[in-house]
Parts: sequence; C-alpha cells; structure tokens
Amino acid sequence: MSTVAHNTNRQNSACPRFRNPFDLADDEAYQRWRDAKLAAYPETAAELMVEIADPANPTEAERAAITRLCRKANMAIYVSRQEYPDPERIRRDLLAFAGAFELRRIEGHRSAKDDGIVAIEMASDKHRKGYIPYSNRPLSWHTDGYYNAPEDRIRSFILHCCRSAEQGGENGLLDPEIAYIRLRDKNPELITALMHEGAMTIPANHEDNGKVRPESIGPVYTVDTRSGALQMRYTARGRHIEWRDDPGTREAVAFIASLLAGEEQRIFRHTLTPGQGVICNNVLHSRTGFDGGSSSSAASDRLLCRIRYLDPIAGTRHLDESFQQQL
Repeated sequence: MSTVAHNTNRQNSACPRFRNPFDLADDEAYQRWRDAKLAAYPETAAELMVEIADPANPTEAERAAITRLCRKANMAIYVSRQEYPDPERIRRDLLAFAGAFELRRIEGHRSAKDDGIVAIEMASDKHRKGYIPYSNRPLSWHTDGYYNAPEDRIRSFILHCCRSAEQGGENGLLDPEIAYIRLRDKNPELITALMHEGAMTIPANHEDNGKVRPESIGPVYTVDTRSGALQMRYTARGRHIEWRDDPGTREAVAFIASLLAGEEQRIFRHTLTPGQGVICNNVLHSRTGFDGGSSSSAASDRLLCRIRYLDPIAGTRHLDESFQQQL
C-alpha cells in the first residue's frame, strides 16, 4: 500500500461519514440529534439573553455565548447598554457586530439604505406604504425572504431595537428545527410533503412603479448541500399564497398553524427594548400590533433596524467538526 493510500484510509477511519439528522432515511441519526437538541434547549426567552458591552467590538466570551445559543436554538437575544445619540453610529456598529459572526453578504432589499440596513417603522412613503412590516398592525408568522429566489435565500438576520412602542410590539420566535421535530414526530410524510419543489408558491407582485417581483415557487424545508443545515421558507399569510393541492401538504400546513397558534411550548415571546436585538439563523417570527404613541415627536415611534444576510452565523452549521462529534 502506498503512503498516500495508507494516509487516506487512516483519515477516513478517523473521520466517519457525516450522518445528517435531516435525512429521512437515517432515523437513528435523527433520533440522536433530536434527543440532544431537546435536552439542551432553552426554556425561556431570558435564557437566550447575552449582555454585550460594545456592539461594535464583542468580546471573545460574548461571541462564544451568542454562538452557543445559536447552535442550540438558532437564535440569541443580545442586550447592550450602549447609548447612541448619533442615529448613524448604531448602523455602523451593527455592521461591525454582524462581521464578528462572519455575516457579510447583505441582501439587496428594496427598502434598505446604501449600507443595507432597513428601518422597520411606521412609514407613509410610497415604497413602504401598504406593507404590514411598516405599519403598527400585527405581523403574522414567517421566515424572512420567503418570496426570494433560491440564490437570494435569507440565512440569517439581525433585528435591533432603537425605540420601542409605548404598548405592544411583542415578537414571537420559533426555531424552525423545533417545528421540524414536531412535524417529523407526527408523521415523516409531512416533511416529505414540505420538501416538495412545488410545496409553496408566492405569486408575482406588481408594484405601482411598474416593478415586478417574480413568482416564487419552492419547498418549505430544504437541507443545504454544503453545510447540512436545515432551512425553512414559510409564511402564515392567508392571501397571495398558493399551497400544493395534495393531502400531505394540507395536513402539514394545518399542523404548522396549530403549533404557531399556541400548541408549541418552545415559542419564545419577548418585547425588545432599546439596546436589545435578535441575531438568528432566520427563525420563524411574528409581531403583535402596537400603539405608536400619541406624541407628535418622532422619538415616540417604534423603530427597529434590520439587516438580512445570505450567510449563516459562523460556527452554527451542521457540518462543523464539533457538530459531527455530537452525533
């Protein structure tokens, strides 16, 4: 045997084939991953919180704490005491914060400024008026970018609170992997239905300025071929959506709706306050309606900054060496 062949065999024996828990044909890998995930899963939103002294320069310990939570739950809530009298500085600091987790490829969103950051606020300008995120109305459950083309899939986002509402504006947060577990435990065929290439269709959107967002057709759940990570594309909207017309899809959609309606105990609910933010691998989220306040001052209005990335949070994907060691 040649030296090269000998070394290759030794490496193969030391590094066994990665067994993906999202492979429906490998129930053993799934059960091991499922049990480990649920055993270590946070129980309250408070357990997701990590205090950071300076968002622009998170310490090694702060980064490690956030990464650990994102590995466990695909999300973390950071808490900063930093004050920002200059509204532009928080935007610069958020980009630096994201860079600490190797988030760099920002989605080219229609409502973003040149830095890629979108202001989530009550808005009356023609580009945002009529869209629910820019109103004080409740925002139903969804993952971000569910209408995007596959090459522009949103893998992570940061949502930072600059000003909170006087009342309301509570976020619901649910890890897509928890929803996957509930669906697969109920019936693996529900996962098969949601992985169909035609499971969910978002019709084309024609805007007043003549621009058209093309029709988006694709699965709800996919497994990234490079990282082994589970990704979800979902919206609970009742209009302008078409579900594949077959029994499995109808049952799966109804089951997800029941989870989101309150049957799932691992939904986190939290109202962000100034200085707090969510960093996550595009988890399911919702928002209650809110009162924008009776004051005419702009400072009374709810304002969040959102950045959406085509990258996952570094160190949280399933082909990482440390993840393989858990299986």
